[in-house]
Amino acid sequence: MTVPNDEPCLTIKGLIKDCGPVAGLDGKMIRVLAGVDFSARRGSVTALLGANGAGKTTTLECAQGLQPINGGEVRLLGQDPYGAGAELRSRVGVMLQDGGLPPSARPVPLLHHIASMYADPRPVDELVTRLGIGSFANSNIRRLSGGQKQRLAMAAALIGRPEVLFLDEPSAGLDPQSRQIVFDLISELRDDGLGIILTTHLMDDAQKLADYVYIIDAGKTVAQGTVAELTAQTDELADQRLLTFDAAPGLDLAAVGLPHLVIRESPPGHYTVRGAITPGDIAALSAWWARGGILPSAIHMASRSLEDVFLDLSGREIR
Repeated sequence: MTVPNDEPCLTIKGLIKDCGPVAGLDGKMIRVLAGVDFSARRGSVTALLGANGAGKTTTLECAQGLQPINGGEVRLLGQDPYGAGAELRSRVGVMLQDGGLPPSARPVPLLHHIASMYADPRPVDELVTRLGIGSFANSNIRRLSGGQKQRLAMAAALIGRPEVLFLDEPSAGLDPQSRQIVFDLISELRDDGLGIILTTHLMDDAQKLADYVYIIDAGKTVAQGTVAELTAQTDELADQRLLTFDAAPGLDLAAVGLPHLVIRESPPGHYTVRGAITPGDIAALSAWWARGGILPSAIHMASRSLEDVFLDLSGREIR
């Protein structure tokens, strides 16, 4: 079955997923997902964000057909992915954060083995060159760094020329050069018409890569939209700004005299000023610096970010 280009390549409606029975709870099931809605389109990068335990991994496992669902609907390329055959699975690429790679194998022979399973695989040499795999081609996978395993896992996910690509924490463990290579490749794949679904804990990555974002919390979709839409909401938080500066640690923040703003020091010597910051507030902050002989070594001001939106919705406390 083919899916028209104007139709979503992945649609999730009211997804419910129970897990268990759980020891200590009298054998009761735990509802992990309680109504997730999600959609992804071809030629677009769609990010799924959520705190630890929010349900994003379970959502993707259901989307990939790795787990059965207890309610709602999942359609991947127009089909129910659970129990789907080779025809559907050959059109989908999956890159898991833990890789799922055989530890005793070597990168290039493994990629050739995977390529042999497809009718029209992407050339192995092309992926090896593009992702810099040649520099560690002679090492067993168990000896690779986390970033090297990530690049190899991405090559394995791409080798079958998928129409939909799932990326779990694609930049985890990558050095800046490798990170940029992966980002450029994701952008090219999107421009080539792939539907790309990614999860990440790095809000900067989502802000740079994603065309559309879903945020889930406690097993439900709590917000969705483009980055611009999410960071420009018309509620009381929309005028919030974030100012950061670096200075000597242990400054007397109570002496600033701006009680309507949240001013914190963390880590030592790094200060954040959050709230509806006005030009007058900046003048008062500058006056405090002058009174105390404080000369910041770095100052940065930004509008509300995707990370701010995420923390507002999912909470700022560790769960």
